[in-house]
Amino acid sequence: MVLYTAPFPNSCLSALHAVSWALLFPCYWLADRLVASFIPTTYEKRQRADDPCYLQLLCTVLFTPIYLALLVASLPFAFVGFLLWSPLQSARRPYIYSRLEDQGSASGAALLSEWKGTSPGKSFCFATANLCLLPDSLARLNNVFNTQARAREIGQRIRNGASRPQIKIYIDSPTNTSISAASFSSLVSPQGSDGVARAVPGSIKRTASVEYKGDGGRHPSEEAANGPASGDPAEGVGLEDACIVRIGGEEGGRPPEADDPAAGGQTRNGAGGSPKGQTPNHSQRDGDSGSLGSPSASRESLVKTRAAADGGGSGEPGATNSKFPYKASGVKKAAARRRRHPDEAFDHEVSAFFPANLDFLCLQEVFDKRAAAKLKDQLHGYFEYILYDVGVYGCQGCCSFKFLNSGLFFASRYPIMDVAYHCYPNGRRSDGLASKGALFLKVQVGSTPQDQRIVGYISCTHLHALPEDSAIRCEQLDLLQDWLADFRKSTSSSSTANPEELVAFDVICGDLNFDNCSSDDKLEQQHSLFTHYKDPCRLGPGEEKSWAIGTLLDTDNLYDEEVCTPDNLQKVLESEEGRREYLAFPTSKSPGAGQKGRKDLLKGNGRRIDYILYAEEGLWPDWKAEVEEFSFITQLSGLTDHLPVAMRLMVSAGEEEA
Repeated sequence: MVLYTAPFPNSCLSALHAVSWALLFPCYWLADRLVASFIPTTYEKRQRADDPCYLQLLCTVLFTPIYLALLVASLPFAFVGFLLWSPLQSARRPYIYSRLEDQGSASGAALLSEWKGTSPGKSFCFATANLCLLPDSLARLNNVFNTQARAREIGQRIRNGASRPQIKIYIDSPTNTSISAASFSSLVSPQGSDGVARAVPGSIKRTASVEYKGDGGRHPSEEAANGPASGDPAEGVGLEDACIVRIGGEEGGRPPEADDPAAGGQTRNGAGGSPKGQTPNHSQRDGDSGSLGSPSASRESLVKTRAAADGGGSGEPGATNSKFPYKASGVKKAAARRRRHPDEAFDHEVSAFFPANLDFLCLQEVFDKRAAAKLKDQLHGYFEYILYDVGVYGCQGCCSFKFLNSGLFFASRYPIMDVAYHCYPNGRRSDGLASKGALFLKVQVGSTPQDQRIVGYISCTHLHALPEDSAIRCEQLDLLQDWLADFRKSTSSSSTANPEELVAFDVICGDLNFDNCSSDDKLEQQHSLFTHYKDPCRLGPGEEKSWAIGTLLDTDNLYDEEVCTPDNLQKVLESEEGRREYLAFPTSKSPGAGQKGRKDLLKGNGRRIDYILYAEEGLWPDWKAEVEEFSFITQLSGLTDHLPVAMRLMVSAGEEEA
């Protein structure tokens, strides 16, 4: 299949579209800024609380007439641009494919040679997040602002987390049974500018294992501009010294292990990372592990703790790095069967970082095209293959007029083979203005010694948002399953007698806009999708696993000091009291019930509306897919009103099970 690297089939249409957008953009930008000036976020309200009232009034009196005058002057040009822009959308392609070929040893072609379909199997890491990258005036309705700067910062944080060394911190505490027993927070974190480290209490024992796999596609030019990548080892300290850290605790914890890490086209259409954009609500703070260049982002505190305990271990990082994977490979089978949570088949956590060696990233609400381009440029520092600007505009078939695209965005370290996009035809009211739909992808993740392709299927979607429209969401779930079945059938080149492709996984990611605890969402909770795909966080309809938490944040509290950094938000979400304070819960039907009083009466861990589902059927018969890890991620604190989620899936031969 030919992947579209440009939105239009020829340069003439592209030029006409550029002219139409140049006529439209001034009016669009002025209207957006004018409306945004009257929708302050809670952060801006707090900033203005100390300013004299007359300053704000003066700015409003001065600039509002100027914006209005310029807006009125731009309307004739916008009208002409719209008349030209609208019919061009019928010829527009449903996505733009971008590939950055200069990835060296981390390229998709190199990753394909890492797995031949034989034991001990292969793990793949998936993540999904709703970024709320809307035009600024609309984003402010969710209490976030400065869409362009947020897009750059989000891209840097995701790249920073995914390209770091794969570090696991195990906590073994007989008195701690909460989610914090699986925390990935730093062993020590800087407190203030003096850099004094605060150690974890001695009653807790944590064991960390580290495996480093290069710079994750980081460009050499970025090293000079931004300093060492957060995944680089501390100067003069070998990775072997940072491998094991024990602080207090009981004896009898399991020995440290290093798991086998996840492995990690047509035109050169990408770009390297751009300079970091900062806005007041996401400026770096001390101990902010999510920001690029943060001390805790690279786990330097973990390395220094070990070095101080041993009298300052030294050694060449390169030499240690060459020996460490050999040690890891000796224990990978044992590590695969040892869990931090004996009562669960896989590990789960609240993490301040995106998973190391992230393979596939599915994003929603990347509606703003300029923000999508900035996000793409940042993510190309790690992901070689990206699909963005997904969706349709204007009048398309029986659908209503679409002013926004689908908001879907996909990034992959592995080559993309086939793509299909479908727009949901039943969106209504505000959701009907965007071309929400489903994006289906087929990726190649390896090849067998017999030259059979090993492939996987990934679906990314964003369902109808209005809470009262359960029937519409169920119809969209039906369409999702039908479209996915058609996509698999149309892109399969195999037959039972002569298989040319072996299917390793089938995963669905996205914001489904319903949870598994609300009484109003019972219709969706019982949908047949959950009989064909497994939700790692779910026990059954209306019943969550005890460790699962909500992914929708309470927008009123996004800028509270307690949750304004990834580490702070992680700590808050590890306590039941913190979750009740800062997560969104189902809407109460009781008249006159206040927000605080309502939350005091609720049980559970908030609304989980962001999902990663996987199929256990429809794969190559000799293989099975099992979840290794599931995480709720706080690295985008202050940048979006959702928690990203991630899942690491192990695909292995069935006979390998002991």
